[in-house]
Amino acid sequence: MMRVTARPILLIEDDQIDVMTVQRALKELHVANRLDIAENGHQALQRLKTPDIERPCLILLDLNMPIMNGIEFLRIAKNDPGLKRIPVVVLTTSEEQRDKMESFDLGVAGYMRKPVDYRQFVETIRSIDTYWTLSELPE
Repeated sequence: MMRVTARPILLIEDDQIDVMTVQRALKELHVANRLDIAENGHQALQRLKTPDIERPCLILLDLNMPIMNGIEFLRIAKNDPGLKRIPVVVLTTSEEQRDKMESFDLGVAGYMRKPVDYRQFVETIRSIDTYWTLSELPE
């Protein structure tokens, strides 16, 4: 699904197993968008600030990463006029209430815990895909 004018989805995730799980789920759901990957917030910001790299239509963000974690990434990205309108969905194993509150305070569009079970993971990705397929985004 996702958009016909398939802008990429940016996955910010340091765990290779989770990266492969997201790739597999998107493929299974026939999501046409290319998946770009950054291993931490710092790498993602470098990518997002590179002029000739296409902006993503959606960012899937893990919170627990080395170098620059998801909350640190959000603090910078959501204060940047050129990045703040890109929707961010947190996809994390964190059960910390503080992480959830801070994520929403920083303007995330959604917060989802990563299910351990693959079928549930696919359903989580399907719900994200359905929402963003229907949601009107600013250009």
